Amino acid sequence: MKDISIYFSPVDAAISIQEERIGADMKIYRNDDFPEIDEPGIAIIYVPEFRSAEIKHVKSNESFRQFLYSFHRGDAWGMTLYDLGNVLPGNTIEDTRFALGQVVSELVKKDVIPVVIGGGQDLTVACYKGFENLERLINVCAIDSALDIGEPNDPIHSNGYVSHLLMQRPCYLFNFANIGLQRLMASQREVDLFENLYFDICRLGEFNQNFKKAEPYLRNSDLISVDFESLRSSEVDGACYTSPNGFYAEQLCQLAKYSGLSDKLSCFGVFNVNPNQNEVASNLLAQLIWYFIDGVANRYGDFPIGNKVNYTKFHVHLEDFDDDLVFYKSDKSSRWWMEVKYPAGQGSKYERHQMVPCDRDDYDGAMNNIIPNLWWKTLQKLS
Repeated sequence: MKDISIYFSPVDAAISIQEERIGADMKIYRNDDFPEIDEPGIAIIYVPEFRSAEIKHVKSNESFRQFLYSFHRGDAWGMTLYDLGNVLPGNTIEDTRFALGQVVSELVKKDVIPVVIGGGQDLTVACYKGFENLERLINVCAIDSALDIGEPNDPIHSNGYVSHLLMQRPCYLFNFANIGLQRLMASQREVDLFENLYFDICRLGEFNQNFKKAEPYLRNSDLISVDFESLRSSEVDGACYTSPNGFYAEQLCQLAKYSGLSDKLSCFGVFNVNPNQNEVASNLLAQLIWYFIDGVANRYGDFPIGNKVNYTKFHVHLEDFDDDLVFYKSDKSSRWWMEVKYPAGQGSKYERHQMVPCDRDDYDGAMNNIIPNLWWKTLQKLS
């Protein structure tokens, strides 16, 4: 493993640690003692980089750590927890992104899940680049009120970074999903682009009506990027977060928990975290991290790759289709997947994307001769 300690500064020494709380069990970068990363687990990383975000009076704010350290561990937590400190902002924002990409790459290779708490959501691009060394297609999911596509010829910005993911060469992006879109925050051109690329959108209204609409997208993701500004202002700090509409605090915690439960997920980020926020917002941020860790600790480990003995298999015949649609239901978690065959000769390139997370509604729809939207979109990307 490369030495990643050169990219970090230690956690604020003023942050206290209490006995029998999370902080007492963490391997924390304090003083000059950078923790040895010798076991799989979860690593907290703070990136105080705001040069691409519309935030004024910038200062570093680690108060979320004081709240996180004071929480109790969950019952099932057996993994190693690290807090690697703060990624040092580089001379340029490109230097910071390079450093974060290197850190994410090294941690993922060691089966350590980075939890990146940071500045602008453009740091999602840096996290994505951390997967390039793995040379495998990945899925990204943004929990966000906007699509943040931006223009490919413009500098990467916290509110315009998705186009830069699409422009990376070689491109390892297989799918991009958005959860929480508020339609007034996206142009028709952006919505059309998502449709043409067979990307997924779960609007805020759909989510509010039925959380199950969002869960398969979370379960299908390698990298999840949360825009903290997608919270409604009444939930946190109205001075820093001004949207009158958005997610409730408990909804975002629920999304964090289900993100952690995803067997595929290798990196989780919470961005556009305003360093001027009050303690209520910092407390909520710490709770998001707690629920994510609790999700990881309670993973079922039942993503259906390889042997499928512990699954109930369903064949559904649709009119005008030569082949049946094949669904799998896990005996362990009761979660559903559907099989989409990839082209002959593609080998392992598409193996991780052949089994598409879905829910019971997709199976019920197929029984009524309705092709599941997720199945159709995946087939288009595989073809």
